[in-house]
Amino acid sequence: MTDPAELRELELYCRNVAENARRASYQLSMLDTEAKNRWLEASAAALMDSRKAILEANLRDLEAAPGYGLSDASVDRLRLDETRLQGIATALQEIVALPDPIGEVISGFTRPGGLRIQKTRVPLGVVFFIYESRPNVTADAAAICVKSGNAVILRGGKEAIHSSQAIVDVLSRTAESVGLPAGAVQLVNTTDRDAVGHFLRMDDLIDVTIPRGGEGLIRRVASEATMPVIKHFDGNCHVYVDADADPAMAANLVENSKCQRMGVCNACESLVVHQSIAERALPLIAERLRANQIEMRADERASKFIPDALPAVAEDWGTEYLGPKISIAIVDSLQAAAEHINRYGSRHTEAIVTNSLQAANQFTQLVDSSAVMVNASTRFNDGGMFGLGAEIGISTDKFHARGPCGLRELTTYKYIVHGQGHTRS
Repeated sequence: MTDPAELRELELYCRNVAENARRASYQLSMLDTEAKNRWLEASAAALMDSRKAILEANLRDLEAAPGYGLSDASVDRLRLDETRLQGIATALQEIVALPDPIGEVISGFTRPGGLRIQKTRVPLGVVFFIYESRPNVTADAAAICVKSGNAVILRGGKEAIHSSQAIVDVLSRTAESVGLPAGAVQLVNTTDRDAVGHFLRMDDLIDVTIPRGGEGLIRRVASEATMPVIKHFDGNCHVYVDADADPAMAANLVENSKCQRMGVCNACESLVVHQSIAERALPLIAERLRANQIEMRADERASKFIPDALPAVAEDWGTEYLGPKISIAIVDSLQAAAEHINRYGSRHTEAIVTNSLQAANQFTQLVDSSAVMVNASTRFNDGGMFGLGAEIGISTDKFHARGPCGLRELTTYKYIVHGQGHTRS
């Protein structure tokens, strides 16, 4: 877009959306749990009642998908049917059952002079959420934000614009019917990339931006945003097979971490094996990977135990394949394994297989990651699997949230101080 009048119109539109969200955020912060749950329950029912319109909108997106060059996997993520729509509705009902974090007293104490101080959980305010081509994320993100007392501005990918709009239309109607403020859930109705830039400059109205998608999107948001960003970079996750590992357990965990579902951020992409166990463990692991048609890319030492592996190149160690490939390296020590992982990993999920408590403790201390698994699959780094409920993403940041971002991660706190006419001398 280059026409000055059109640029100005787009900027005004974006600011109006953000101002509506800001007004709504103040009202949402005062809503009780019952009101938010009524909206979630009504929305779950309304989505199913509106399934004909939603599925017709989704069909429009599917018909346009070839023009966007989407892969088969991307088209599958875009596709809705009645079963998947029921899954979206069920996810909203599950959020009803989650504890409302707002108003929780994190800590409290009384000063010697009688001043009572409480550290209390409150919403972040306005969330700008940018995501790509998965219509179920539209409902999930809206539900998590509203349950945690936040207004949300949704900017979905152009590939799912009709599906997302149909879902948000339902959520907005139910919001009005149960008394939620207008502007609590809004979908950006333009696919113009310039709109994202406008929102990213509105730190006076938007409290946090959360991008969920490819690395290019996240790097753009991180470089342009004037407000805090909760980032989810790539998931180059490792499994380290320690000297004291059970080879059979290692084979099971590597197979599950890599093969249970490959196109996700917590799938294993890299295997690191201690040199003293490589001869016993690698053939077992390689057999499992072959059975799942995984292409193995190994360093020179690992290739001795996996004759059909391709030679690994430097780029393999830092690559998130999101498909049937894995890199394999042999190291001389646990310390060397941690150094390899910290150098090439993405701080998402790492795992150790070991029977040594000392090795497990050392590994969890040395490895810098949002989640470190001991004798468990990397696939468990997930809000649902942790028992945290629905999540808006998995943060690889250290501030303000790390790991699965659920209801509590979309809150901050304030200090509430009660006195009896206290004055400071």
